[in-house]
Amino acid sequence: MSAHAQSSDDRRERALAALAEKPDGIVEALAAKAEVTPSEILGLLPEGAAVTVPKDAFADIWTDMTGWGEILLIVHTADIVLEAEGSLPQGSEGHGWFNIHGDSPIGGHIRKDNCAAITFVDRQFHGRRSCSVWFMNEKGSAMFKIFVRRNEQRELISEQLAKFEALRDRYAGA
Repeated sequence: MSAHAQSSDDRRERALAALAEKPDGIVEALAAKAEVTPSEILGLLPEGAAVTVPKDAFADIWTDMTGWGEILLIVHTADIVLEAEGSLPQGSEGHGWFNIHGDSPIGGHIRKDNCAAITFVDRQFHGRRSCSVWFMNEKGSAMFKIFVRRNEQRELISEQLAKFEALRDRYAGA
């Protein structure tokens, strides 16, 4: 067996072990423990729990999510987990950026060309169902994530959940 194949097998085994130890844990923490990428962890989830679509769908997926109402946007790096609640404004492209501005606390500039894929994630998180859309970079990490919000009873908001499932299913069958 080549060193590359052994390395790949070792990575997979470490990722499987981390996932088995805490199957509903924070993906980035599992990846760090296993010394793999979050993308590798997502790739080991049960069938249908992580549906990855091409980056070419970025604009269409973003536009669809602007109609979801208030969402939770998370940017998770080694240094910060930043959470912002609000509706997603329409975006426009210019000067190499996907620019988002509008009547929302969520705004800024996304280096859209750094998006390698988009993954719809539907899995347990600390014992509860969690649904999100991850915009993944070439390094296998999330640039940012959009989560279906919860209501006062901590249940997923049914209207948003239906929109998430319809969008995911539209791309899963493609």
